[in-house]
Amino acid sequence: MKRHYFILLIIVALSMMLAFYFFNGTSSDSASESSSATVYDFTVIDNQGKEVSLSRYKGKVLLIVNTATRCGHTPQYEELQHLYSVYKDQGFEILDFPCNQFAEQAPESDEEIQSFCTLNYHTEFPRFHKIDVNGENKIPLYDFLEHANVTDDTADVSIGWNFTKFLVGKDGKVIRRFETDQRKDMIEPVIIEALQ
Repeated sequence: MKRHYFILLIIVALSMMLAFYFFNGTSSDSASESSSATVYDFTVIDNQGKEVSLSRYKGKVLLIVNTATRCGHTPQYEELQHLYSVYKDQGFEILDFPCNQFAEQAPESDEEIQSFCTLNYHTEFPRFHKIDVNGENKIPLYDFLEHANVTDDTADVSIGWNFTKFLVGKDGKVIRRFETDQRKDMIEPVIIEALQ
């Protein structure tokens, strides 16, 4: 009887060890998967309706921005174009994602937004299909951007307004988030550092 009891204890102990190993192995694998994710894992739609893999920007420093054409911050397009003109030949790209979620300040079609930006601000950087950055229709790229480098699971990471900016390094990882009112003078030094 004692022998059966001893064997049963061994079986239970082994089962618990296997369960512990399996649980920890799985969770560390998923943690390493999420920590190894980059912007290059995502595909987006351009303003012509075509799929674009962000892997095409591998090795470049990216500034990803949600924009609007009828916002008090719309003149930031001028600053963005200046940054693009100065640093594009050094491996810098700006990815413009129009968004109509904030007071409906980007109501136009993709074509109309493109025309507005090129005529009024002479922008040359890539512009993509209008998207949602918050809520149930948020594109996966923005879910990744919002949660990058966030250690507090309870933090509100949602986008607060138009012209929130994410600077992404040459490795595809988010370096820093800049809020709407953080302008060129704050962003430019970080771009320069990322390009080195």
